[in-house]
Amino acid sequence: MGQDNQPKNRQQARDLRRHAARRAPYERVLIVCEGTKTEPQYLNEIRSAYRLATANVQVWPSARGTEPLQVVTYAEALIRNGDLAKGIERGDFDRVFTVFDRDEHTTYHAALSKAEALNRKLKNDAGERVVFEAVVSVPCFELWLLMHFEDVLAPIHRTVAYDRLRGHLPAYEKGQGGHFATTRDRLDTATARAIDAAAKTTAHDGHEPYTDMHTLVSLLTKLRNGTAT
Repeated sequence: MGQDNQPKNRQQARDLRRHAARRAPYERVLIVCEGTKTEPQYLNEIRSAYRLATANVQVWPSARGTEPLQVVTYAEALIRNGDLAKGIERGDFDRVFTVFDRDEHTTYHAALSKAEALNRKLKNDAGERVVFEAVVSVPCFELWLLMHFEDVLAPIHRTVAYDRLRGHLPAYEKGQGGHFATTRDRLDTATARAIDAAAKTTAHDGHEPYTDMHTLVSLLTKLRNGTAT
């Protein structure tokens, strides 16, 4: 919560309010992340690379904690109540994505169930039902990056995923920027591997390698030209 008092966040909120009336004519997307740096930086890099308006696509870390259920309930609160400090009005979005890892989180399955229960149950400021989805990675976000370089066909611990990723990106550290730029040319390969994984298991299993990141990345890369679904 204290992050909202930082000058950078205050300036971002002012910019969002100033440009709210100049939203682009495509869907408004809210993304709430478990991580405070790695995932938000990666997703904001995509937003910048594809020149998506900040008034249309907003990425925020959860202000209620990093447990998956906290991430989902925080995203729900932003839709229901807004947050003027962030330049968010009540019902400001058409789609909501909550991004979190399996790891050893105790509320992982509860968060999945709550996200599914919220899907198309809330309404935005136009009276339309809001798409509400969980975007998860089992065991962690680094699996998605690792899939850009190799197949992952068996359960893997997050520390092993980090180590294997550093075999391809020796300078990789959580919290750094530039991860989209360094993996962008392998995006199609990672997407194909994520689709293959999803054909074998689901997010609810929580053990086999799995990620929904390809669906969110695909939506962001296609949003401006109206082909996102």
